Amino acid sequence: MTGGAASAAPASPGGWQETGTSYVNSLTGSQGLASRADGGLLHRGLGSIPLDLRAKGWGHIGDPDIADGHTFDAYQGGDSARSKMFAVTTPDGKRHLYEHRLDAGEKLNNSFAAVSPDARWLVSGEWGDQHRLQVFPAPLLNPSTPPAGGALPQAGQITLDKPVRDIQGCDFASATRLVCASNDASKELFPVDRPVLQVDLERPLDGQPVTGRVTSLFAAPQRSVCSGTFETEGVDYDAARRTLRVEVVPPVPCLVTTAVYAYKPTTG
Repeated sequence: MTGGAASAAPASPGGWQETGTSYVNSLTGSQGLASRADGGLLHRGLGSIPLDLRAKGWGHIGDPDIADGHTFDAYQGGDSARSKMFAVTTPDGKRHLYEHRLDAGEKLNNSFAAVSPDARWLVSGEWGDQHRLQVFPAPLLNPSTPPAGGALPQAGQITLDKPVRDIQGCDFASATRLVCASNDASKELFPVDRPVLQVDLERPLDGQPVTGRVTSLFAAPQRSVCSGTFETEGVDYDAARRTLRVEVVPPVPCLVTTAVYAYKPTTG
């Protein structure tokens, strides 16, 4: 269902106008979302993890992405994990697993999967305070990767000009721009609580190191009849329909339903 209060929502400082709110079951939709070519939405929650992958220790699924009809899911293991995993599901339903052994100093977190518009590079991120986003060749779609699953090494990372904290999801708005959702409530790094951020790259990803300039767009909404701690989760940009969506999980006991806020750009 869609909310009707969008007309009263002011334009954000980042140039985005809130246009509506929808709601999904948190069990299958609180961890992330991705837009399909037909405009439909793919949702992911902890209940979305297949039993065979859960049995292998992959107990957390992140914010997904869709590229060329392929679905990319980011999986994370437990506290003792020594690797992270990306699962790619082809348009005909075949699933291939790509595992990345952690490099020196790399955190085990695998919060999201974001595929570049040319479908050649996959961006992901770690938890906590970070000065980078990780870049991998896009499994299956980048010809440098094994054709049916296997090892996945890092490519040149994105070095950020300022630190970010607790990034839950990112998506490409263009070849040189990502929009990311942060769960940082401290206001130490940015002036708003749980900021939606913009990362502008010096050039499109090419597998070599690249720098990114970080700016704060607006605060993710925290609206609920329940009071307490909110959690920002996935983010998606539907380029064909110029629609940005941000997920926010409300406090207990309302957390059984996740809010999905939709935005349109105010210019351009």
